[in-house]
Amino acid sequence: MTMTRTPESTATRSRWAFLTEGPPIRKPVFFSSVIGVLVMATWAIFAPEQAETVIGEAVAWVVDWFGWFYVLLTTAVLVFVIYLAVSRYGSIKLGPDHSKPQFSTFAWASMLFAAGIGTDVMFYAVAEPVSQYMVPPTGDPETVAAAREATVWTLFHYGVSGWGLYALMGMALGYFTYRMNLPLAVRSALYPIFGRRVDGGLGHAVDTAAVLGTIFGVATSLGIGVVFLNQGLNILFGVPVGLGAQIGLVVLAVAMAAVSATTGVDKGIRFLSQLNVILALGLAAFILVTGRTTFILNAVVMNVGDYVQTFPQKTMETFAFEGATEWMSLWTLFFWAWWIAWASFVGLFLARISRGRTIRQFVAGTMIIPFTYIVMWISIFGNAALDRIRGGDDAFAEEALASPEAGFYSLLQDYPLANVVIAIAVFVGLLFYVTSADSGALVMGNLSSDLRSVQDDAAPWLRIVWASATGLLTIAVLAVGGIFALQYATVIFGLPFAFVIVLVMLGLTKALRVEGRRVGAVTRAVPVGVSDVRAQAHADSSWKARLARAVNFVDVDAATAYLDSVVHPALTDVARELEARGVPAEVTQLAGGDVDDEDGGLAWVELRTLETEDPFVYRVQVHLSPVPTYGGRMIGDRDQYARLEVHTVGGGQDYDVMGYTTTQVIHDCLDHYEGHLEFLRLA
Repeated sequence: MTMTRTPESTATRSRWAFLTEGPPIRKPVFFSSVIGVLVMATWAIFAPEQAETVIGEAVAWVVDWFGWFYVLLTTAVLVFVIYLAVSRYGSIKLGPDHSKPQFSTFAWASMLFAAGIGTDVMFYAVAEPVSQYMVPPTGDPETVAAAREATVWTLFHYGVSGWGLYALMGMALGYFTYRMNLPLAVRSALYPIFGRRVDGGLGHAVDTAAVLGTIFGVATSLGIGVVFLNQGLNILFGVPVGLGAQIGLVVLAVAMAAVSATTGVDKGIRFLSQLNVILALGLAAFILVTGRTTFILNAVVMNVGDYVQTFPQKTMETFAFEGATEWMSLWTLFFWAWWIAWASFVGLFLARISRGRTIRQFVAGTMIIPFTYIVMWISIFGNAALDRIRGGDDAFAEEALASPEAGFYSLLQDYPLANVVIAIAVFVGLLFYVTSADSGALVMGNLSSDLRSVQDDAAPWLRIVWASATGLLTIAVLAVGGIFALQYATVIFGLPFAFVIVLVMLGLTKALRVEGRRVGAVTRAVPVGVSDVRAQAHADSSWKARLARAVNFVDVDAATAYLDSVVHPALTDVARELEARGVPAEVTQLAGGDVDDEDGGLAWVELRTLETEDPFVYRVQVHLSPVPTYGGRMIGDRDQYARLEVHTVGGGQDYDVMGYTTTQVIHDCLDHYEGHLEFLRLA
């Protein structure tokens, strides 16, 4: 019997295949994380009073026993990343030595800039300065001193301390993934400490902690977002403020994330995110221009000065004598736990856009660019709110304190074209809210998947599962106690990943020290190195032959043929001799490809020793390069030529062996091998 498939069944099958295709899941990570989320959500929904009591007690315990740890860890991470940037390790690339940045400096800076924006920044830009002015941790409220401290505390909680945590995770993920060729997972950063054990239960536990920390961090942002947006929709359209409308907004975020996962509208969301940046800047500029411009500009400068001056004291402040335990749990400890929970999420994004950047460039960019936006946004809106209160508007102060989500919109209502400005603010917040849900689902899917390469992403069905789980958790915790419950849950569930952060610092330190020894070993073992081989090559021929070789810009076919006839036999001889002397080695070859990938070239031959750790690698691969020009004319009859470039474990060595004899290729390989032996001796 012949069966004809109808177009409808074909489309259905195609859509189902798209949903289910993708990398396999890491079952221990996925199931343990999902079970943890479901247990927490079910408990919160069906026993909210008990959940609220237990969460409150757990927060008190964490603050009492680990409050100092959160404060110390955040400071230590900031010092650590700055030290790496200014040390000799700062020149190490997040990728092979030959790698180039994927994005231009402007595009990279724009993406870093966008990473600093979110609905929560809109929420706290007014809510926190007002709260710190009316109810400061120490000192008298509603004074000039309290006003100066209020905005600075907000800058501190959104400042470089938190971005240090993001920078650490981004640096670690970028280094171990792009330079050490390990999977794009948090567990990879622990490989220098635990070795292959990270592939087992230990690695599953680390990635599970990352997933749980991420989902509670994202749920906190979504919870703050729905409360914030619910208030704005109430002002514009009369939507009732309450759990029902907030559940509807959560469902909207989950639905948008599902649409993005199943229809591939990521580019559209990326465009809207970029539009959002422009609208957010425009909103801040509008408040600056139509408000008390001179006062705000003076206040911004003063805030920055106060921030720099008081930062050393604030970064280690625990209020040991003042006993401000409740204030610490609601503000500093909450923010530090929140940054920690988001560290793997944002770190993965930062790593993906920063391949080819040096550690120094990466740290400088992540420390300066997003914080510039934070200073601008918080100083403008925070000082505008404080100015209104100090001008005698006690009703606004009481409203912003009792209902923080209403404070931002209440401030906007005092400006021209209030409804238009509020509509823009709601639109900006809504898009940040939806993209946070979508991005969070993708990252959690990636963390719980066994990705084949860094270009892979989790299967669409898995992204939908995590978007739904995040929505369920957000609704559950909002039902327990609103924003305060979200803050408390973040303080609790950020703690396990805080210990992972410590291990990440240790792992990265160990890996960078090993890399430093490798570079030093090669320098000591091969004082002249390649120049000896080149000098011999020049000595064996006339100067005319040398010049002919220098301007012989061969094509890909000629370079590939040379790879086969000279380089491959040379490396085969070296491998055979190594085997005879008890060092297992193999030679592999890629015959040719259509794309000149900077890591793989068009074709290559590689010698690799078969040690389980720290193998020796010597690869010669074909790359295209622009033909040099002289006087505006190209030398030769083509605009590109093929080079046979040498690559080792550290990446491309930036020289060409085209024209070397078999013996010269062997000696060049042995130069690098002697450096490798020196490294093993010192390790």
